[in-house]
Amino acid sequence: MDPRRSQLQRSRRHGIRAGAWVGITFGFLGLPAAAQVLPQVPVPNLPVQLPVDINGTASSVTRQLDPKRLQDARLIRVQELIRRHRDTFEADPKGNAIIRSEVLAYSPSEASLDQARAAGFTVIRETALAGLGARIVTLEPPHGMSTSRALRTLRKLDPTGAYDFNHVYTEVGEIEPAPASTDATDEAHVSAPQLKIGMIDRGVDATHAVFQGSEIRRHGCGGKAVPDPHGTAVASLIAGQAGQFHGAAPGAQIYAADVFCGSLRGGSVDLVADAFAWLVTEDVPVINVSLVGPRNVMVEYVVRAVLAHGQVVVAAVGNDGPSAPPLFPASYDGVIGVTAVDAHRVVLVEAGRGPQVDFAAPGADMAAAIPGQAFGTVRGTSFASPIVAGLIAMQMKASGSPTADAAIGALTAQAIDLGAAGPDRVYGNGLVGDGLREELAAAGHIEEGSK
Repeated sequence: MDPRRSQLQRSRRHGIRAGAWVGITFGFLGLPAAAQVLPQVPVPNLPVQLPVDINGTASSVTRQLDPKRLQDARLIRVQELIRRHRDTFEADPKGNAIIRSEVLAYSPSEASLDQARAAGFTVIRETALAGLGARIVTLEPPHGMSTSRALRTLRKLDPTGAYDFNHVYTEVGEIEPAPASTDATDEAHVSAPQLKIGMIDRGVDATHAVFQGSEIRRHGCGGKAVPDPHGTAVASLIAGQAGQFHGAAPGAQIYAADVFCGSLRGGSVDLVADAFAWLVTEDVPVINVSLVGPRNVMVEYVVRAVLAHGQVVVAAVGNDGPSAPPLFPASYDGVIGVTAVDAHRVVLVEAGRGPQVDFAAPGADMAAAIPGQAFGTVRGTSFASPIVAGLIAMQMKASGSPTADAAIGALTAQAIDLGAAGPDRVYGNGLVGDGLREELAAAGHIEEGSK
């Protein structure tokens, strides 16, 4: 057996460990989504209240980051999010952001709900996960009871039930916008129009030239399109094709679940669970998740059900730094975890490390589409994950197999070994998709000096 494949199988059995939530982007702080870049200050000097100056660029800032202090930056952003929106958010005991006064229950029995009601809880929402044969019930605690106490109470009332906070998940990447391009449709590429690939992310600008050969089906936001730079960039790296730019599976059908919709509550666990269920209902074989959050019982159960149904889940390992605890869903057993490398094939300083890393892919010093017929420079594990998802889907199509085993084995055999010899905790089974990195000027046909 190929030693890399053996390592992949071992990593799939690494189990569930406690995680930490990656930093909130500036989109969550009420700033424009197109400018989700870090402030141009070194992490050790960050004040308690985050400044709102967003004039720095993602690439220059990230190079200044001290890997040991990346988690400090995350915690500061979480604190700022909660400070600004105390009516909506609070912190769980580990400091992760949660929706205030909401506890989620996974497919509770009617007897369990009756117990909860008798204790003063109110059912405020039910989300049917039709594709998974399950549901998530949102419970509001009685007046005066904290969310943490509410969770403890429900777990005590129903020890065999599954309850957790409504955590907030977010993307893990940075985008530096560039001027618009109007000449990005000259060159055709080999496409995969019958290929379905799903994504759980922000909204996609389906009018962008890179999607002319793709069909994009939306879910969430009441059917309304809410285009966003992050979602558009991720989708373009999966299926985009225009000019010199093309994604990993150009022309594929994109099933895009928007779990943000421009809402302050965007990225909550109940919305993420609903997105997974929709993709299973639509029989989408490969699902990309360029989002991270803490370990959560609801997400864990949903991911298990999705994997048992036969879908492949590919996820970014996060940008909390090399010493950070694992982030989820990338660290759940069975999920393909993806890290990112720069143009020199060096892992990003902010990328997570550990047995959850299965593959590395380009994730910096490269272009991706953003709304407005433009391209931007992207950085982060958010942008490596869709490349791996697209490559796995293409391998599955090439092999004619509905399962991922052959596709992952083939991708592992093609991977370029980086770092320590053989599989490792930094690059996993190695680098794939290296030829898909496109520089900004080439992708957007932007003339020199126009940036």
